[in-house]
Amino acid sequence: MPTQTAKSSFLLLFRHPQDNPDPTPEEMEKIFGRWMDWMKGMNAKGVFAGANRLQDTGRLLRGPRGATLTDGPFAESKEVVGGYIIVKADNYAQAVEIARGCPGLDRGATVEIREVEPLPEI
Repeated sequence: MPTQTAKSSFLLLFRHPQDNPDPTPEEMEKIFGRWMDWMKGMNAKGVFAGANRLQDTGRLLRGPRGATLTDGPFAESKEVVGGYIIVKADNYAQAVEIARGCPGLDRGATVEIREVEPLPEI
């Protein structure tokens, strides 16, 4: 019997432009539905490993021992990190194909794809 190779984990990090107009409640419902359909489809294929939406506000630490604390969203960024999904894929090419299904791409979002490197046991 052939051995099964372990799939790698990939982080799909979603950014959207800060200056996009807010969708109407009806548009938001449709957008949310498209995201849920996409994630359910990934789950059915066994590649979905987890996801979370991030709030638009946050804090940014800078300097030695985080001496400077700034409230976000962060002026130096034209895009806001909106959330992430972890997927399982054989390689980057497969992770990219999964990411191409992102409904946010049609609304100006970008998807950063990063392979997750597990830390050694603590």
